[in-house]
Amino acid sequence: MSDIAGELARVREAFDKPTLRLLDRKWAPFVLAVFKSSFSREHRSVSCEALHTQVDAYLADLRSIGLDAPEKTGRALCVQWMNDLWLYREISDAGEEHYSLTSHALEALLLVDGLARDRALISESRLTTIVDTVRHRATEANPDREERVRRLDQQIHELSSERDRLSDGGDIEPASNEQMHEGYANLINLIQQLPSDFKRVEESVAAMHRQIVNDFRGEERPISEVLDDYLAKTDALMSSTAEGRAFEGAFTLLRNDALLQGLKADLETILLHPFALELSRTERRSFMSTVTLIRKGIDDVLTQRKGLTTTLREHIVNHDVVKDRELERVLRDVNRELATWMQTAGPRSTVTAELMPGTLDVEHLPERFYDPVAHRAPPALADVSGAAPAAPSLDALRQQGGPLLQELRDALVVAFGTGEAASIGSAFNGLDASLRRPVEILGLLQLAAQLSPGTAGLESFETVRPDGSVRFFEVPRLILTDDDTAALAAQNLGSEND
Repeated sequence: MSDIAGELARVREAFDKPTLRLLDRKWAPFVLAVFKSSFSREHRSVSCEALHTQVDAYLADLRSIGLDAPEKTGRALCVQWMNDLWLYREISDAGEEHYSLTSHALEALLLVDGLARDRALISESRLTTIVDTVRHRATEANPDREERVRRLDQQIHELSSERDRLSDGGDIEPASNEQMHEGYANLINLIQQLPSDFKRVEESVAAMHRQIVNDFRGEERPISEVLDDYLAKTDALMSSTAEGRAFEGAFTLLRNDALLQGLKADLETILLHPFALELSRTERRSFMSTVTLIRKGIDDVLTQRKGLTTTLREHIVNHDVVKDRELERVLRDVNRELATWMQTAGPRSTVTAELMPGTLDVEHLPERFYDPVAHRAPPALADVSGAAPAAPSLDALRQQGGPLLQELRDALVVAFGTGEAASIGSAFNGLDASLRRPVEILGLLQLAAQLSPGTAGLESFETVRPDGSVRFFEVPRLILTDDDTAALAAQNLGSEND
């Protein structure tokens, strides 16, 4: 018995996938042309309104030159493509809706690009890549220690021989343009597969997100089961699927800055070869943006995973288990009473029930209950008097206070009475350090304001702070007359000597 039935079933299953459904449609060339024109590696998403307008413009252009085109509008076609899983609509952080290509559309574009490419991919570069990969994996798969050592020794011998040959002045055979073109085509083919790989991982995480949200809303399973299912799916996604393994490998590459810098430098070296002159500017720019492509794909996957983790956290934080249990208990009591009532009720019996319970007329409800702990005396304070610093003296406290007006009056009366001072500033500068604090200047000005002495320019006051530091201040020059000195002396004697 042949296996044609099984093969037919597998082929039909493949044709049911969105990738081949896209290629099998009547307007498949138009759809792929629109995707190719509207999306690129630099523009991975397009706003919904902009894409609707672009599709309308493409339809008008085709009809103007007499080519067949779909009869629907751009908006209707985009919605149809989204339902066919070729477009994905999402909301950006700014609240604007965007379209992006799904992994199925990217695979279809990659397949069409491969068929339209003139250069065959079966080349020395492709076969060398296969042989090197097979040799590397075979070395890792072989558990024989001696065989691994033999392979490593062989590689070391080959590399050492080549190094010695070059060190001795051996010729370096430059790669021909044909060889570089073959290697470039091989690399481009591998690089072009990355977007669809990343997109499949992103779609897998998004599908998991939708499933978990549905499980939470349905509340058919406990939260613990949903979380266990999420963790199991995450492990399976990153280890058992091809796209998950590709993502893990790229993530490892991204964390190795030295490896990324080496990759970027190698890409630049390849483009320095003369064959790169035959490439277009778009091809060179696309080739150099390989590292950016890897970073962007990983960021998209991590963003999807972050959204899933946020959903889990918000549901766990906001989910009220006590309220759910209370509601379940009320419903159980209602079912029990209903069963009791059905034992005596007729087939057409009804019960009048209020949709919402009535409000209670209560004047006051206590917001909190009596708590004896709230009236408990606070614990006694610890005795830390032994660690207290020495108390400051009265003189030390006075040094930190305001001006000493009485001492200043006496000092001014003595200075101007003996004729030693020509102005208040000269009298101040001759006082003891304890009376030359900066605040004493304010006291002198207060005393002078009561006498209204004459002023003549500025003079310098040399003050001494309590810590011993010296500061100079420019103050108006004030001169006291004999009458002013007598008035100061009278203020110190008191009102009984007026």
